[in-house]
Amino acid sequence: MRRLAPIRSSFARPAAVDRAHHVAVILSGARRALAPRGVEGSAVAFRKSAAAKLLVLALLLSAPPTFAAQQPDSPSPVVLDRAVAVVNKHVILASDLDDEIRLSVLDPNTVPQVEITRQQALEQLISRALIEQQIRQQDIEAIAPSQEEVNARLHEIRTELPICIRQNCASDAGWKAFLAAHGLTAERVEAYLHYRLEILRFIEQRFRQGIQISPRQIETYYHDTLLPQYATSVTVPPLDKVSPRIQEILLQQQVNELFDNWLTDLRRQGDVEVLDSDLAPELTPQPAPAAATPAGPSGAERKSP
Repeated sequence: MRRLAPIRSSFARPAAVDRAHHVAVILSGARRALAPRGVEGSAVAFRKSAAAKLLVLALLLSAPPTFAAQQPDSPSPVVLDRAVAVVNKHVILASDLDDEIRLSVLDPNTVPQVEITRQQALEQLISRALIEQQIRQQDIEAIAPSQEEVNARLHEIRTELPICIRQNCASDAGWKAFLAAHGLTAERVEAYLHYRLEILRFIEQRFRQGIQISPRQIETYYHDTLLPQYATSVTVPPLDKVSPRIQEILLQQQVNELFDNWLTDLRRQGDVEVLDSDLAPELTPQPAPAAATPAGPSGAERKSP
């Protein structure tokens, strides 16, 4: 992973005016070159058109990945956003980190009233970018969740997520108040759930097929892991009753292991550049959400939205 210093830019008013004039001159020349010519041959017109397009493209690419607005009474620009990382030519902005931190409230694994750090948010965004790039290379229609699935997951969050239960998100008024308190919108939450489900389905399709759990593995888990969790005064369920649940737990553990190794390889082989030196030191491969986290003897599980 290459670490680069953050790219910043600052134009005083005279330089900004000169740059604007330069832009106008180039665009004016581009428009003249792109205009039809009745007397010129097609080859000449084509060369001029291509040259003009290259000029415009070069001008656009010359701008740094920092977005600023000039204040009327100040020579210094106000930074609106900036690039903090690039993942295989996909730019991650500082505003993306803020968005990820706000959305972390919907993750049941997040400690209540404790926000994830910007480093953790960047790790998650880098992992997600790598996964989504792999998804785009495959048949997205086969893994895109339906609206019914998104609605079902949203219902689970509003009725089962502890922080939502406390704030009465099951009611429309409570849900609106929850969104406003965390700087979210209903549309943003729905989009978030859509790509989370898309990633989970991709993981299931790619890594679950071909995994076999033997009866011996199920029996070993039952005796060595499940039974010790029961108190001596509690009736222990027989093996045949809990075998399907144990099989699912062992299957998910293998899926998670395969996925983590695959994601680590993607991070190693990919072109990931962190532009903000304050975010770079703590970066480590961050796994995407698993479909379910095994729980204790009750058979309950924690689902990641």
